[in-house]
Amino acid sequence: MEIKNPTLPDTFAALGDATRFAIVERLLERGDQSAGQLLDVADITAPAISRHLKVLHQAGLIHRRIDAQKRIYSVAPEALQAVNAWVEFHRKFWETSLDRLERALDVKDTT
Repeated sequence: MEIKNPTLPDTFAALGDATRFAIVERLLERGDQSAGQLLDVADITAPAISRHLKVLHQAGLIHRRIDAQKRIYSVAPEALQAVNAWVEFHRKFWETSLDRLERALDVKDTT
C-alpha cells in the first residue's frame, strides 16, 4: 500500500523515528541500497528493516524499484525538497520576526 499524496506531517512522522532517519541518511550518503545493505544501519532484523522501509515509502521519502530478486531503495528528492521549503519558510519568518524585535528593543534602549 502506498499513500497517494503523502503530507509533510507524514514525512516528519516517518523521519521522527531514529532508525528511519538513519536509513534516509545512509541512502543520501551512499546512494541506492538493497534492504540487506541497510541492515547494519541499526541492530535490527530483516523483517524490522522491511517495516521501516515500508513506512518511509508510504511517506514518500524513498523510491523502491525491483532489480532481479532485490528491492532497491533510493531517496525521493521531491520529499526532501518539500521539507527544505517548509524549513526555509519558517527560518525566514523567524529571522524577520527576530529582526523586528531587535529593532524594537534598540529603539526602546535609545529612548
